[in-house]
Amino acid sequence: MSSNAKTPMRAAILGVGFMGWIHTLAYQRSQAADLVGFASRDAKKRAGDWRGIQGNFGPPGEQIDVSGMNVSESLDGLLADDSIDLIDVCLPPHLHVDAIQKILASGKKVLCEKPLALSAEAAGSLLEIAEPGQLMVAHILPFMPAFRFLVEAKSDGRYGKPITGRFSRTISPPDWIPDFYDPEQVGGPLIDLQVHDAHLARVLFGMPVGAHCVSHNQEGVPKRYETILDYGASASSDEMTPVVSLAGGVIDSPARGFTHGFEVSFEKATLRFEFAAYGDGSTDTIPLTVMHNDGKLERPELGEQDPIDGFVSEINAVADVVSGGPMHPVLDAQLATDALKICEMQMASRRP
Repeated sequence: MSSNAKTPMRAAILGVGFMGWIHTLAYQRSQAADLVGFASRDAKKRAGDWRGIQGNFGPPGEQIDVSGMNVSESLDGLLADDSIDLIDVCLPPHLHVDAIQKILASGKKVLCEKPLALSAEAAGSLLEIAEPGQLMVAHILPFMPAFRFLVEAKSDGRYGKPITGRFSRTISPPDWIPDFYDPEQVGGPLIDLQVHDAHLARVLFGMPVGAHCVSHNQEGVPKRYETILDYGASASSDEMTPVVSLAGGVIDSPARGFTHGFEVSFEKATLRFEFAAYGDGSTDTIPLTVMHNDGKLERPELGEQDPIDGFVSEINAVADVVSGGPMHPVLDAQLATDALKICEMQMASRRP
């Protein structure tokens, strides 16, 4: 379903937390989809009081009008509504698999917030039962302007093939998530945070054969890490083997709430971008910069960068699939499963 479609996709959100709120804002702006219901165990949220929701970007939650919506205490109430096309799963990660299994069995389509599951094996079990076009995963980065430019450059070959990549993603202590380092609940920084960059590396460079990771650990899982992905030897001596690294994790200070960025070299140019948000409300940005091999510098105009707009683009892409269009490559659940496999390669190879 495109943004010009006459009949918008009818979606319902399962789980009203930070990401559920962000997705709600995206549905409000989308011309391709309507949010027609949600499920929450919290009675206040079912009454429309979402004012306690807050995250590391976007506006805080508000009082919303729930009149005319299917407001349910559980998933069952949404599955019983034949008018709903898609369930948007925004639950904590450890609840994803069970919920998705029930939705897939009902015949409805699914958009699941990343990570798809807490293990590649569990994610693969969902791939086995999903019908074509039924299961999508919300890896948002390629819908954000600077990252979208990067992915499109790979897709259309404007700078040749990507040959090296460095990706970083760091946060301050996530004290609002008590089970953050629990591999059975959230999974720690690799699964909850760096899976974004593992997904991006998979999109740009393909699937590595292994990883070499050095980390500081907390509760048995990597807290801070540096990783080199292993892409094996190239079949041809004329073809460069990709050199790709992933770095980040959690720093022991609330002074820098969030940082992410990349530097990716193609055959003809290198692209660089970085953004940081600090505890005092200030930010730093290295805007997207294209450094051509001939020395020319280019700073593409990306327009206004309200982060919610990226989620609108994502919702619109989902609506296209629901209306019968081809699977958008970024939403493909196989790529989301591969990203988890990359995280597991890092876990298996890590040394303190």
